[in-house]
Amino acid sequence: MFKKILIANRSEVAVRIIRACRELGIASVAVYSEADAQAPHVSLADEAVCLGPAEAAQSYLDQRKVLQAARDTGCDALHPGYGFLAENAGFARLVTEHGIHFIGPTPESMDRMGAKIPARETALLATAPVVPGFDRIGATDEEYIAAAAQIGYPVMVKASMGGGGKGMRIVTGEAELQSALDGARREAAKAFGDPTVFLEKYIENPRHIEIQILADRAGNTLHLGERECSVQRRHQKIVEETPSTAVDSELRARMGADAVAIARAVGYEGAGTVEFIMDPSGGYYFLEMNTRLQVEHPVTEFVYGIDIVQWQIRIATGETLPFTQEQLSPRGHSIECRICAEDAASGFLPQVGSVRVLREPQGPGVRLDSMLKPGLAIGADYDPMLAKLIVHAEDRAAAIRRMSQALNDMCLLGVTSNLGILAEIIAHPAFAAGETDTGFIARHFADYADPQPGLPEQLAAALAASLLGSRVQRGLEQTDAASPFHSYGNWSNA
Repeated sequence: MFKKILIANRSEVAVRIIRACRELGIASVAVYSEADAQAPHVSLADEAVCLGPAEAAQSYLDQRKVLQAARDTGCDALHPGYGFLAENAGFARLVTEHGIHFIGPTPESMDRMGAKIPARETALLATAPVVPGFDRIGATDEEYIAAAAQIGYPVMVKASMGGGGKGMRIVTGEAELQSALDGARREAAKAFGDPTVFLEKYIENPRHIEIQILADRAGNTLHLGERECSVQRRHQKIVEETPSTAVDSELRARMGADAVAIARAVGYEGAGTVEFIMDPSGGYYFLEMNTRLQVEHPVTEFVYGIDIVQWQIRIATGETLPFTQEQLSPRGHSIECRICAEDAASGFLPQVGSVRVLREPQGPGVRLDSMLKPGLAIGADYDPMLAKLIVHAEDRAAAIRRMSQALNDMCLLGVTSNLGILAEIIAHPAFAAGETDTGFIARHFADYADPQPGLPEQLAAALAASLLGSRVQRGLEQTDAASPFHSYGNWSNA
């Protein structure tokens, strides 16, 4: 087992990995930017190293600084988390060359699956279904135009590298294609340093289904079922669940087998996710592979009873998986909501502020993976996700009720968040019916107006004082009936 691990990340994922290290008896080293000096992961780790200014390029993305921090603190392993350098094969090679274990797949696997064009080729070799498209590197714009006509509109222009909705354009006709190609290339070059794009048939309002993979060095590769991540804004997920209402045991077995075949085709090691999209008829197609830990991994941990982060670490030390595919089966239902500093009523624009009051939901089957603490400044330097609220229950209906209660129990004052729309999504009849696809928010919340707009300054101050006096100092007990909070309700988005 490793002696000391550097976590090359921040926020809630750094906290998650530090806790896994503690349970395994491994010392942890956090890195942080000047903007994150007061962040929870800094104080939670056994050691912490400042990397530099808030700008990611001068801190979390500076490979030289991150590697030097690992060497200076005597780390024998490095966990990249997700985002930043997590899928950077060059960084993984650099870490390994300096005698430090990179907790993740081999750089060769990352190279192959990190770019969408080679990943599509790998899926085809593994005989998995792939979305019809055109991905010839070096093709001229005229060839793209001809290919789009053959595929049939609408088509999607997609960046070969990266994710998060960047470098993507939906094109409904030939007149739009040239500008879409140019725009996607510019955005991809800026975000990922690679302007390469390709075309895929655009499947309207599909379900987004992904399969969790675990693979050890002995060649044991298995899947931990599916997660549905269809509820999205700007091509980015905000609600995930497992199992999916659209996947039965037979389909789970087929999708799982395809995902395992793809992972085996590249000699994959560690935890990874194979993503598919599913059309309304139930047909599914390979989308991409994420060669890292996923944000939504907790729902799988709840349902399968397996600590994925700990197994990432164990596999990196050479341990073999002690269970077989036949021994794995889902238990109950789990839902995750991503809590972000954003204004859902204004197109989900990121927000800044300072955490004035925080009340965290508690209870059986409730988990909060969070970077939040009272007084923490929320800036605009990084991704707006603040926390992940995850619940588990015996079935989907019970999980929905539990999530609804947990969202209503949570209070966050000082920065505008998406708690309000998350509560409405979970309470929506279409969500309860399992009628989810990537068009869910656009269809049901196109005219969303936050029912809890910003509080008047004096009322906000009174609420904060009341909460700090009656809850924080008394263990966050039930609010006194006389307090302003009781009178005005749960103003979560102030």
